[in-house]
Amino acid sequence: MAMSAPPPLFTWIESGSLQADWSLRVDQLTAVMLVVVNVVSSMVHIYSIGYMHHDKSIPRFFCYLNLFTFSMLMLVTADNFIQLFFGWEGVGLCSYLLVGFWFDRPSANCRRIKAFVVNRIGDFGFALGIMGTFLVFNSVMFDPVFAPRRARPGRPSSSSACISTRWTRCCILLFIGAMGKSAQIGLHTWLPDAMEGRRRSRP
Repeated sequence: MAMSAPPPLFTWIESGSLQADWSLRVDQLTAVMLVVVNVVSSMVHIYSIGYMHHDKSIPRFFCYLNLFTFSMLMLVTADNFIQLFFGWEGVGLCSYLLVGFWFDRPSANCRRIKAFVVNRIGDFGFALGIMGTFLVFNSVMFDPVFAPRRARPGRPSSSSACISTRWTRCCILLFIGAMGKSAQIGLHTWLPDAMEGRRRSRP
């Protein structure tokens, strides 16, 4: 069953033909991801109570952790690409802060900078994919982009083939962004160094 677009909470960005409303989309996929995000985040919070009990910066740690959870929730409930990018960058920022949580250690500072730079490479591709999507569809909202299109009889027109080629390029750029966050081959080097965030100083 097709789901209608959620009503916007407010207009976030409006410039010429570019309009991005802030709205919360909750469909079947979002519902599954909400359960995953909240359950995993709850387990991490519970585990962190004991893991961080000796540290004097517990409030700062849980601020970062809560901001991480908020960013993930904004990501999975986004209704347009720009709102998705907001949550996406929030997750990247929190990763940077948590990897270098013990910033008094030079190794932590070096490794969080590496994680930040490598993720920005992927995010640059993601941003280009969003820009390309707007140029092709004249919208950053999900419904106009992903709405099912009825197949037309006969061979596709040259304009349809051109749009399909452009959309393929946009998908590749969006996938590059996902490669950075999920540490796929080529953009994976930051992940082993991110374990620096788990190494505690001796009390």
